[in-house]
Amino acid sequence: MEKATEYWKANTSLIRNLLLIWALVSYVFGILLVEPLNGIRLGGVPLGFWFAQQGSIYVFVVLIFYYAWRMDQLDRHYGVHE
Repeated sequence: MEKATEYWKANTSLIRNLLLIWALVSYVFGILLVEPLNGIRLGGVPLGFWFAQQGSIYVFVVLIFYYAWRMDQLDRHYGVHE
């Protein structure tokens, strides 16, 4: 029972951390800091605009793959893999 509790604690901690990263990138960089970031150009496009239009989506996709990879590790560590 204790191993199951540790597993779910690790799982929810991972989800929380990844959601915080996604919120930071999409909300803070894409909305709150868009004006200061627009002073920086990325491939000819203002960085704030890039985060709002594409960057947050790219980060979200990377986070999905990271979550799948990390959960596979956690599943193997706690002996619940398929």
